[in-house]
Amino acid sequence: MDKQELGAFLRSRRERLRPEDVGLPSGPRRRTPGLRREEAAVLAHISTEYYVRLEQGRAPRPSGEVLAGIATALRLTDAESDHLHVLAGTAPTRPRLHRRDVRPSILALIGRLPQTAAFVLSATFEVLAWNDLAAALMEDFSELSPEDRNLARRAFLGPTRPATTLYGLSDTAEFRHQVVTELRATVARYPTDPAVTGLVDELRGASADFARLWQRHDVQPVPTLTKTFRHPVVGEISVDCDRLTLADRDQHLVLYSAPPGSPDADALALLNVLGAEAGDHRQHRSPR
Repeated sequence: MDKQELGAFLRSRRERLRPEDVGLPSGPRRRTPGLRREEAAVLAHISTEYYVRLEQGRAPRPSGEVLAGIATALRLTDAESDHLHVLAGTAPTRPRLHRRDVRPSILALIGRLPQTAAFVLSATFEVLAWNDLAAALMEDFSELSPEDRNLARRAFLGPTRPATTLYGLSDTAEFRHQVVTELRATVARYPTDPAVTGLVDELRGASADFARLWQRHDVQPVPTLTKTFRHPVVGEISVDCDRLTLADRDQHLVLYSAPPGSPDADALALLNVLGAEAGDHRQHRSPR
């Protein structure tokens, strides 16, 4: 049970609610944002004293019934409710370290997708595997160290900055928010993994933008259905974005494709040729 994170999460969810959101009169002017603690406690059917202790990180582990009442009172989404249980230590235990090895069948699959840019992300946004089209669309990940293949680092600490874009993406700001949202959930799943906690500490210390977003305690993912890249060779290209969960290893398979016959599909086809040629060059060049 992470008492301090649990308290901070509860406080952030309570403060975002207005009395009218939960059927209470707004009443006179309030000094603090959101619901009062006693209002949240009444809605959750627990004592105000116990709820206050939960937010202050001084309460013992709450029961599943209490957590369910709090989730209902604070209007938590399914993802937020799951995060609440993880912080309270009532979720199923996971391995101490997040996995970085990719299943051989997934490696074979992304190699058989010539019209689709495909890559695998770890729980910390490290690009673990990719095909030639993904390298042509984004960058040649084989030229980078594992640390530099981390999209969280590249989004906040790489050659881009908050006012610029990553890989020419039109939704770079949204992607940065997604990174923070998912990393917060990842820390809750792997609280003793130094690769996870170290990455978050690094980003919080080096990026004011990351630190600002981190303080929001958001854990609700926002689906991304399409992305638009501004590529230096083929120009603007819009792709469908599908993100498949590889639950056994807590990884994601990301697929970028375009409708057959569309200008975007033609652009991907051109990049596919360029990516294959670059792949042949990498395969046959002599070692350094």
